Amino acid sequence: MMQTIEQLRNGELKGTVSLKLAEGLSHFPEEIFTLADTLEVLDLSSNNLSELPADFGKLQKLKILFCSENLFTVLPEVIADCPLLDIVGFKANKIEKVPAHSINTNIRWLILTNNQITDLPAQIGSCERMQKLMLAGNQLKELPFELSNCNNLSLLRIAANQLSTLPQWLLNMPRLSWLAFSGNLFNVSPVAMAIPFIDHQELEMGHRLGEGASGIISKARWRVNQQEQEVAVKLFKGNVTSDGNPEDEMLAYMAAGQHYGLVKLLGQIGTHPENKVGLVMELISHRFFNLGNPPSFESCTRDVFSENTSLSIDQVIRIALTIASVAAQLHSNRMMHGDLYAHNILIDEEGNTLFGDFGAASFYNHADAETAYALERIEVSAYGYLLDDLLGLCAASDTNPALLKLATLKEICITPEVSNRPGFQYLTNELMNL
Repeated sequence: MMQTIEQLRNGELKGTVSLKLAEGLSHFPEEIFTLADTLEVLDLSSNNLSELPADFGKLQKLKILFCSENLFTVLPEVIADCPLLDIVGFKANKIEKVPAHSINTNIRWLILTNNQITDLPAQIGSCERMQKLMLAGNQLKELPFELSNCNNLSLLRIAANQLSTLPQWLLNMPRLSWLAFSGNLFNVSPVAMAIPFIDHQELEMGHRLGEGASGIISKARWRVNQQEQEVAVKLFKGNVTSDGNPEDEMLAYMAAGQHYGLVKLLGQIGTHPENKVGLVMELISHRFFNLGNPPSFESCTRDVFSENTSLSIDQVIRIALTIASVAAQLHSNRMMHGDLYAHNILIDEEGNTLFGDFGAASFYNHADAETAYALERIEVSAYGYLLDDLLGLCAASDTNPALLKLATLKEICITPEVSNRPGFQYLTNELMNL
């Protein structure tokens, strides 16, 4: 909920734990310090701030700080003075420099998406609690080797930068499970299946079905040759997202191929009056619903689920098999999904499953067998956590033989030794025998 400076000055917010101000601020309001005894969450996004005060460390209880969409050119060093700071977000500023002293070693989740950062200090390797690091849309030419010391790092976004190689030490990080690296200098172009163009004039756009960081999905009626059908249309916005470039997402949809666990592509938009690019897909039946919800501040890298979510053993097996089979196909095409999560999975009451959202997808070189092997097994780790979620949602007895088998597969998927994890084809074969 948004609050106001006037409320703050009038003392109406005394004892507040969470404060959100967006009033075109050009200077940090000193009145915020009157909340130092209680303030845990401070959101100053969408203002005109370029610096924080030298005594910012007075906010000793602060756990979450958001300063996105401001005018910062340097990541403020004073954020290191808040001992409990857990989540920091400076997305979409003009940050060019990240000083060594700005690294708060307590941070678990750091968001620096869509800035102009060219390098990171070695001190980032001191963030032992770091689980989530968002760096897409910068000018990074390399990553500091010291980042390999962050053994809890689970999600890394380095898409849309200037990296000339994918650091090999990344491939051995014990908990890395969700990785996106498209839009760098080392990237290879995918081999995409031929997708016919559909004239925008053949589409009668209907109501909006949803909106994500990369685009808007709407229901539409497609009329051609005296025939018509209801379809879904995704128009891409063209802005860098937390995962990467929208054009890479569009290519990923086209390169994924046909699979019963993927929404069928019908064509790509041609001759759009605003020169927007987009895809036309089969309309998903209303009987499908999201399996999970995106991670919360507390869960960080793990999905959260509604309290009433419960799955039968048959549903669990069908979901697990479909996702393993889809992932096997993607990696046979040398594509890493990068966001293998329950919140990107749609299911129905029978456990029929559709996997989507290719915003974090990345392509890798067929010829580099060692890298290809490791990248697949990084994604297998994400699959292991999905199995863990499915097992936690299953209403069947813990002694059920199929559940015991799934629990064993989960453990080998998330083993810290990347090279000891199985591939997706092995997992598919094992699940087909349940």
